[in-house]
Amino acid sequence: MTRRVLLLGCGAQGRAVLHDLAFGDDHVHVVVADREQSAGKAIRGYAESRVEAREVDATDEAAVAALMREADVVVEALPGPFALPMARLAADCGVSLVSSMYLRDPQEQDAVRIAATERAIHELDDAARRRGVVILPEFGLDPGLDLILGARALAELDEVVEFHSYGAGLPGLAARDNALGYRFSWSPIGVMRSYRRPARMITGGVAVEIDPAALFEPGRHHIVEVPEIGAPLECYPNGDAVHYAELFGLSATVREMARYTGRYVGHCAFWHVMVKSGFLESEPVAVNGVAVAPIDFTAALLSAQPQFQYGESDEDLTWIRVDVRGKRGGKNRRVVYDLVDRRDFATGLTSMQRTVGFTLARGARLILNGSLGRPGLRSPVEVPYDLVFPALERHGIRVTRRELIRA
Repeated sequence: MTRRVLLLGCGAQGRAVLHDLAFGDDHVHVVVADREQSAGKAIRGYAESRVEAREVDATDEAAVAALMREADVVVEALPGPFALPMARLAADCGVSLVSSMYLRDPQEQDAVRIAATERAIHELDDAARRRGVVILPEFGLDPGLDLILGARALAELDEVVEFHSYGAGLPGLAARDNALGYRFSWSPIGVMRSYRRPARMITGGVAVEIDPAALFEPGRHHIVEVPEIGAPLECYPNGDAVHYAELFGLSATVREMARYTGRYVGHCAFWHVMVKSGFLESEPVAVNGVAVAPIDFTAALLSAQPQFQYGESDEDLTWIRVDVRGKRGGKNRRVVYDLVDRRDFATGLTSMQRTVGFTLARGARLILNGSLGRPGLRSPVEVPYDLVFPALERHGIRVTRRELIRA
């Protein structure tokens, strides 16, 4: 029986979702919905029996809902602010949804808005359970694959005292030949916003808050050697490790826990100056009588320059590491999982597209075949490793594991 997948958004990651689903050997028909002519362009080269395009604006919820009601599952590949509204709409329509985005805005610091979002998420879970559908957010690279690997590593230890996870999307060594040593493999404004969100980590068993203005300060980052990449990375805290400690059931026992983003050495020093100089502020300033938010200007300026974009011959890579330390059988153990992936020039898909898009496509298939079980709001930490990584390995996305006996 043919199943219908509604793909909302066909940007970089959406194109990888389409590639995976349209070339799969299962009976899947993909409806690509995007604004203007993007959807029509995206489906060129695919069999008409497998794909179709619909022109729709994601802000037109009535039009989106009409498409959702015709689908068996929705893959949401839109910008971050659409994640929660689209998830709520899907639950109301009685259709399951998978997304790579956070439902919570990681940059939000207003207590009233945070509380309102938490209520909305609770209501979303209730609605999904009532309608018997699955809502699976954060199912991409980071967050997503890192959380699945984290659950895998934790299951190998009897007691956990340290948990560190890392994520990075970087140009290959030959492609870091610009003023920043960096190119955008996902939304430039999304990258800028990630540089302005607070972080939380656990140090000495105590939760520590890091102000977004302090992310790149000297002493906040450390160097990690990744031989597969060929250069050291500086890693700075960027995420809410306290929240994930709760999800993993580690809050009462873990002594050290943090999530980090990796960049080539020198990145933190540059962005420390930019942050302190106000280039990532969201409060508009007047420029020749026009109100412009500095963060929007910075993103637009950088994204307009070819030197910061990936050309057809430029390699990108993605990296995930989960490093867990504790005890098993009374002995100190350290388990490390690493994922390093590179651009596939045969398909033209970047590594960021592959690791996010193929993961989203896998999530859609898991929902279609009923592998995720109970309805409601689900987390990647609940999705078994064996349901995801063997499928990704068929795309050449591989994971290595090391185990060390610690003194």
